[in-house]
Amino acid sequence: MLNLHRSNITNTDFQQLVKLLDADLALRDGEDHAFYAPFNTSVNLQAVVVAYENNQPVGCGAFKAFGVNQVEIKRMFVHPDFRGRGIALHILQELETWARESGYMSTVLETGKKQPEAIRLYQKAGYQIIPNFGQYINVENSVCMEKQLLT
Repeated sequence: MLNLHRSNITNTDFQQLVKLLDADLALRDGEDHAFYAPFNTSVNLQAVVVAYENNQPVGCGAFKAFGVNQVEIKRMFVHPDFRGRGIALHILQELETWARESGYMSTVLETGKKQPEAIRLYQKAGYQIIPNFGQYINVENSVCMEKQLLT
């Protein structure tokens, strides 16, 4: 049974999953990884969700404030042994619910072209591709997306 736990960056299960995420991104991004690393820290994350299956941490995600009434989805990851079960979608939906409850009206995110499964997940969840924002402007590998949070 999947359980979603709202937490913060001090959650040790979240920290361990993020280490696995960073290792995965280093492989996928190759030479580009050094560019992305400074934008993938956990320092400013306001909200963290950790997914547990049979009390084992299997996935995570987080958000931080971004602009006015908007959050940026960050640190989405599901352990490879647990992929293909819809866990990422549940984590994303929990983050969106939490953001909506906190008064935010929309979400943005950035993912990479080398992560086609992530792009498919976000499109399935109702995200639309938008022009790259902030540090991702003119970054060929980046795909930025947005979703309005309806009440």
